Order: sequence, then C-alpha cells, then structure tokens
Amino acid sequence: MFDSGAMPALERMAQFTSERSKLINHNIANFTTPYYKPTDMDPKAFQAQLRAAIDDRRQSGHAQRGPLKLGAHGPAKVAANGKVTFQATQSNENILFHDQNNRDLERTMQDLVENALVHRASIDLIKNQFDMLEMAIRERL
Repeated sequence: MFDSGAMPALERMAQFTSERSKLINHNIANFTTPYYKPTDMDPKAFQAQLRAAIDDRRQSGHAQRGPLKLGAHGPAKVAANGKVTFQATQSNENILFHDQNNRDLERTMQDLVENALVHRASIDLIKNQFDMLEMAIRERL
C-alpha cells in the first residue's frame, strides 16, 4: 500500500531533505572553525536520480505500484538491507578566508530555506495521502 503512487518518491525526498538539513546545520555550526570546509548534497543530482527511478518504474509496466529503485548514479545509495545513505561532497565555490574556511553565510541561509520549503512540501503531501487513507477507512468519502 505504501509503495504505490507518489508515496515512495515523497518518502525519498523527505529523507533527502532531512539529511541535507542536518548537513547545512552542521556547516552553520562550524562557520567560525578554522580550516573547516563546508559539505553539501546536490539537490539537482538527487532530483535527476529520483526522476530516473520514477521513469524506470513507469517503463516496467507497474506505473502505480512497486518499489522505487534508486540507481547507482547520484547522491543516494541504497544498501542491501534497504537503508538509504546520502553522499555529501565538499564545496569549493566560496571565497577562501584567512582562516582557511570557505564559508558563505548568504548562500548557506538560502540553501537552508529552500531545503526547508521542499521538506515541508514533501511532508504535507505525505500527510495528505495518509488523510485520504484515513477518510477511506472511516468511510467518509
């Protein structure tokens, strides 16, 4: 029941944004740490990985049902036991300060807000799915 429709994609997106939020908060906590290099996960690469998994499921003939299998190319890696891990990469785009830290406060805050909005949207959509299921169980439709 939970591997049908949009639920698997929403679940993966919520997992990704949750892990990315932890990473961004860790970067913020280390803004004043000398030699610290911020890390991040590329949301566009994850979206491409998720899109490829959705396309694969559609082409398999089970467009509405079946597990969503993430491919090997992207920041998300699925272990044999089904646990998803995300790979972070070091960001070298910012200006290098005298303390060898390449922080960028404005960009980090923008990433934090964008990530929070995507996470909130994913959770709201999952909640709507459960609300519809609850209404069907209670025969309120």
